[in-house]
Amino acid sequence: MTEPVIHGVLLALGLILPLGVQNVFVFNQGVLHKSFFRALPVIITASLCDTLLILLAVFGVSFILLDSSLFMPLLIGAGVIFLFYMGWMTWNSSPENTHEDAAKKFTFQKQVLFAASVSLLNPHAILDTVGVIGPSSLRYEGEDKIAFALACIIVSWLWFSSLALAGRFSGKLDKSGRYVLVLNKLSALVMWAAAIYLAVSAVW
Repeated sequence: MTEPVIHGVLLALGLILPLGVQNVFVFNQGVLHKSFFRALPVIITASLCDTLLILLAVFGVSFILLDSSLFMPLLIGAGVIFLFYMGWMTWNSSPENTHEDAAKKFTFQKQVLFAASVSLLNPHAILDTVGVIGPSSLRYEGEDKIAFALACIIVSWLWFSSLALAGRFSGKLDKSGRYVLVLNKLSALVMWAAAIYLAVSAVW
């Protein structure tokens, strides 16, 4: 059982480490909120979404979804629209906002909604999960397959928790709100770049 666990950990780390919209959003929420616990809705939602995608990939349900000729175009279209919207909201954050003022805009409901959206309306996250984790799990059966899936899931939960915690420590270094402003601008650029890339890749 050691092999599937190590395999799952390394594979999950390789997929989750690169900078992306989901990672940027989780880190940003860690910066904005005074307490790590106030960012828990984002952490838990992002982790649950990843857990769902991993389970679907490992146990094959997602392959059925991807067989639909309408599923991926609809997903990509929704993802592009949402990323442009999120980028616009993030870019237009007022420079006068303090951490507290900015955090107030992200209520519990908004944290959950946005975290779920950047997780589930992200075609690349789904394709990475289905295209890499799904096929990789085919070599295992029974308890080994379960161990592989659990390893991937645990890495996801630990990563998002660590990312928000790192954001919280970074936020403590700047009380003026300027760091948040710069981070928001960079986050918006990442979101818009991801949206453009998705749109172009869908056409070509």
